[in-house]
Amino acid sequence: MSTSPSPAPAWRRLAAIVYDLLLVVAIVMVVGLVAQFATGGRLVDAHGQIVAWWYRPLQGLAIGGYFLWSWVRGGQTLGMRPWRIRVSDADGRAVTWRRGLLRLVVAAAPLALLAIYPLTSVRIALWAPLVAWALWLLPSFFDTRRRALHDMVARTEIRRTAT
Repeated sequence: MSTSPSPAPAWRRLAAIVYDLLLVVAIVMVVGLVAQFATGGRLVDAHGQIVAWWYRPLQGLAIGGYFLWSWVRGGQTLGMRPWRIRVSDADGRAVTWRRGLLRLVVAAAPLALLAIYPLTSVRIALWAPLVAWALWLLPSFFDTRRRALHDMVARTEIRRTAT
């Protein structure tokens, strides 16, 4: 009999994503506030264009850092804790920085679809990453180990925690 925690069902992963989305919004707001202070309130020009070249990379670093730090340092984001799930490698060990970074890059790849905005409408440019993320998560509903695409690439798993 295996003492290894069982793979977490896909619905727990989705619930954790919703919780983490709330935290991501908070991170975006705090980084935006810091950027407003740093630019003397001139982060956005009169045409609604972001003036500071470093703003978007800073947002990406802050959000990516949150996920990477959470996965490597405790195996859980704040959204994963109430649903009692944890990310680990296939053997149940903690995620390494390298594996965590690979997982992050693959999971964030659909954001590159935002670049289609100049070629299409805002609506399509915003829906494209959401559709891609749905496709990334789709395997977790059918895979016996409940892995999403980024888990398969990084060789990680989402498992239930013991308590």
